[in-house]
Amino acid sequence: MLERLRAAVSPYIGRILDDALSGKELTTKDAVALLKAEGPDLHALLQAADLARKEDVGDDISYVVCRNINFTNVCYVGCSFCGFARHRDEAEAFDRSDEELLAKCKDAVTRGATEVCIQGGIDPNKDHHDYRHILTTIKGVYPELHIHAFSPEEMDHAHKKSGMPLAEYLRWLVDAGLGTMPGTAAEILDDDVRKVLSPNKLMTGRWIEIVRTAHSVGLRSTATLMYGHIEQPEHVANHLGILRSIQRDTGGFTEFVPLGFIHEKNTLYNHMGARAGATMNEDLRMVAVSRLFLRPWITNIQVSWVKMGIKLGQMALCSGANDFGGTLMEESISRESGSDHGENTPAEDFRKYIREIGRTPVERSTTYQVLRRFEDPALDPPSLEPDRQVELSGPERWRDGSRVRDIELPTPNLNGY
Repeated sequence: MLERLRAAVSPYIGRILDDALSGKELTTKDAVALLKAEGPDLHALLQAADLARKEDVGDDISYVVCRNINFTNVCYVGCSFCGFARHRDEAEAFDRSDEELLAKCKDAVTRGATEVCIQGGIDPNKDHHDYRHILTTIKGVYPELHIHAFSPEEMDHAHKKSGMPLAEYLRWLVDAGLGTMPGTAAEILDDDVRKVLSPNKLMTGRWIEIVRTAHSVGLRSTATLMYGHIEQPEHVANHLGILRSIQRDTGGFTEFVPLGFIHEKNTLYNHMGARAGATMNEDLRMVAVSRLFLRPWITNIQVSWVKMGIKLGQMALCSGANDFGGTLMEESISRESGSDHGENTPAEDFRKYIREIGRTPVERSTTYQVLRRFEDPALDPPSLEPDRQVELSGPERWRDGSRVRDIELPTPNLNGY
C-alpha cells in the first residue's frame, strides 16, 4: 500500500521534497512547483513539511500571551485591502489617549500578558515624537512589558519626519523601550503587485532597507506575507526568497507569519476583482512551503488563527507550522475586513487546542524563549480571563441549569474511541 502512495506522487515533486528533507536549500522554481501542488502531491508536501517541523523544532507548539493595541485608525494611505482605516472627520475615527493606552496595558497584564503589540494608521499629523511618546508612556508604568510595535510603514512615516539617519532613529526608539518590530506592511514584496494593492505605501526596496537596518541595530522583527488576492505563485516564491536572503545575512527574524487575505469588506475584492481570499489548500500549501523553503534560516512558522480559524489552524500545525500565535485580546484590522473568527483566544483554550492534536503546549516570549511548558493538564494554572456571561437558549426554565445540575457525566476515554 505504501508503494502505491509513493507512486502517486509525481517524480518532480518527489525530488523536491527529498531535497528539502535532505537539508538542501530549495530554489524559487522549486517553491513555485510546490505552491501549485494538488492531490497526492499536496498530501506528500504536507507530510514532508510536518516531518521537517519535527526535525527543526520538535513537537512543542508555542503561543504568546499578548494584547493588540491600535492607537489610532486615522489613516490616509489608502490600501485597497484595508477595512480598518478612517479619515479624521469620520464618526468612527479614534485616537487613543495615554489613559486609554495604559488602561489596555493594565488589562493585558492582569490577564497574564508579557507583550503588547502596538500598531496604528498613518496619521499625517503624527510624527516621530508621538511614536516615542507611546513607548515612554507605557514603559514608565509597565517597565517589564515587552513592546512589539510600529511596522516598517509606520517607521517610514515617522523616520521621514525625524530628520535622523535611519539607524539612529531606530536606536532612539529602542532606547525609549521598543523591544521588537512587526514585519507587517510587507504584503507581497513585488512593486508591480504593490502598486495595485497600495500605490501610496512604501515599496519593496524601502521595506527591505528598514528591516535590514532594524536588524543591524539589534531590533529583531517578524516576517510576513499576505496571500490569496492578486498574487501568483511566482510572487510568493520571490517574496520568500527575499526573506530568506535577509535572514541569512542578519538572523533578525524571529518567525514567519503567512497572512491570508480577508476579502469581505474591502475595495480590493469588491471593486477590483481580487480573489475571495485563500482556499483551504492554499492556506496549507503556504504553511508547508514556508517550512521547507525557509529552513534552516527561519524555523518558527506561525499560523494566524484570526485568518484561518481554529480548526484549519490545527491542520496547519500538522502541516509544518509550530506556533499558534498570540492571544490578542483585541483585534480590529482583520475584523474590519470581515474576519469572523473572534478577537481573543485565552491561553487555556490554546492549551486545549494544542493537546487535541497530540502536541505539547508552551508559553513563549516574543523572541521565542520558553516561559512555561505544560506537559500535565492537571498542573495548568487557573484562567486569568474575566468571567464570561453565556447567553443560553432553549426553554426558559432550563436556562439556569437547575434541572441538570446533579447529572453525572461519564468519564471520557482518553485512550481512544
